[in-house]
Amino acid sequence: MMHPSPIYRHQDRALLEMLVDEVGFGMLFAQTPDGPRVAHVPFLWTGDGALQFHLARGNALTKHLDGATALAVINGPDGYISPRWYADQTQVPTWNYVAVELEGRVRRMDSDGLLGQITALSDKHEAQVSEGKPWTMDKLPEEKLRAMLSAIVGFELEVQGWRETIKLSQNKSLDERERLAAGLEAEGSPAIAQLMRTLAP
Repeated sequence: MMHPSPIYRHQDRALLEMLVDEVGFGMLFAQTPDGPRVAHVPFLWTGDGALQFHLARGNALTKHLDGATALAVINGPDGYISPRWYADQTQVPTWNYVAVELEGRVRRMDSDGLLGQITALSDKHEAQVSEGKPWTMDKLPEEKLRAMLSAIVGFELEVQGWRETIKLSQNKSLDERERLAAGLEAEGSPAIAQLMRTLAP
């Protein structure tokens, strides 16, 4: 659930899309007849308002998703904020974090769509591996590819609602935020520290 304070909203949709695309992994929640269920999945942002993903055929969500409304959650960097870092020592601990929730209707993809999705997903991430030549789907023997495709089901979530929390100590002064960012950096959380310095007003 997004943070209730409006100061942690961010109206830059391009930034939110970039976060979803860059992180590329998250959780998918949906209601089933057996109760609420969650799957941890790699997501592929299509660039035109949809998230694609696939699940094992035997996943508890798979048979219930087609036509259902689901919620995808993508988490960005986060970090614990110690009161020791404030000039005002009467502050309390908190947590800074980035999270994007995307709600929408899910449709099942056909076999061509599924193949296109996993190809695009592997191509995207193989391009980020620094050493060696990128692995490509054509390295799979046809029989093995067919077996793999029969074991998974592809889906696309058409995003109808965005909810985001970009909690970066926006309720504190610039000097305090810099002290907190330095504290986070020193404790091994440079990503959230960098976002505090670049995104918070």
